[in-house]
Amino acid sequence: MNSLIKLELTRALRNRKFLFFSVIYPSALFLLISSTNGSTAKVPGSGLTLPTYMMVSMASFGALTAVLMGNSERIAKERENGWVRQLRLTTLPGRGYVLAKTASAAVVSLPSIVVVFVVAAALKDVRLDAWQWLALTGAIWAGSLVFAALGVAIGYLATGDAVRPITMITYFGLSILGGLWWPSAVFPAWLQDIAKWLPTHAYSALGQAIEQSQAPHAKDIAILVVFFALFAGGAAWLYRKDTLKA
Repeated sequence: MNSLIKLELTRALRNRKFLFFSVIYPSALFLLISSTNGSTAKVPGSGLTLPTYMMVSMASFGALTAVLMGNSERIAKERENGWVRQLRLTTLPGRGYVLAKTASAAVVSLPSIVVVFVVAAALKDVRLDAWQWLALTGAIWAGSLVFAALGVAIGYLATGDAVRPITMITYFGLSILGGLWWPSAVFPAWLQDIAKWLPTHAYSALGQAIEQSQAPHAKDIAILVVFFALFAGGAAWLYRKDTLKA
């Protein structure tokens, strides 16, 4: 399995388009959005300045991009071209393939988080305590596993032709409605009620609580745990179903 993880990492790091959208793109969006109302404007209901608030949102968005976009399309295409079937003829267990995909995506997601943090600190003067930087990195990195599981599920659900539109709709829907591109406080009341139950909203809320030196809300943790169980369970069921077809 270690060899497969190394192979997956090598492939991801050589994919310049993937690296751009998972590492550079979130930082560029952060600079664009955080510059709209100045560095001292406070986000309603949070007590955080816009750059501080959006730093967590864009770091979460970058990690989401790395694990969701990376997993879903690769798995669907590898199923279609027979690579997954070839791996089943080796001694690699089925769970090893899924773990290798998840592990490689998680490693690639770390630069997405760190680059946004560096840009925020250097160009927008975001200042936090050392423990907050470490806690933010750990929370956002660990939370990305929820969406890594979703990427695996989509990869086994969709065909090679359908996987991109399905992934993009899911990707942009979760990002926008979950409040990663702009604060959900600006949404109409009915849309805010929906956003509060989305995993992306709970995901960014973890980091925002840490920025305010507070413990993450139990509701947000529970939402992420439930969605992780749903996505991971769905991925496992779809994997077994795909195995029976092979």
